[in-house]
Amino acid sequence: MTDDCKIDIERLHTTALGAERIRRNLGLSPDADPLACCVKLITSPGALTERCGKNIYVTVGQIRITVNASAMSVITAHKTNDILK
Repeated sequence: MTDDCKIDIERLHTTALGAERIRRNLGLSPDADPLACCVKLITSPGALTERCGKNIYVTVGQIRITVNASAMSVITAHKTNDILK
C-alpha cells in the first residue's frame, strides 16, 4: 500500500444513507454497525488497497469497499460478484 491510498482509520466515517446502503449490499442485520464491519475488513491482513481518482477501493475476499480519499467517508460496499452482474 502506498501513501496515496492509506486509510486513516481514526477519521473513517459514513453517513446514515451510506450505512443503510452498506447494510443492504452486504446483507447485514438492521442492528449491525456497518462502519465497524468495514473497519474490521479494511484492517484485516488480506485487504488489498488501490486508489483510483478521488476514491480508495479496498478488496477483501469477496467484498469491495469504496472510501472517499479526501473525506475518509465510506461510500459503499459490495460483494464483488454483485459488481460483475
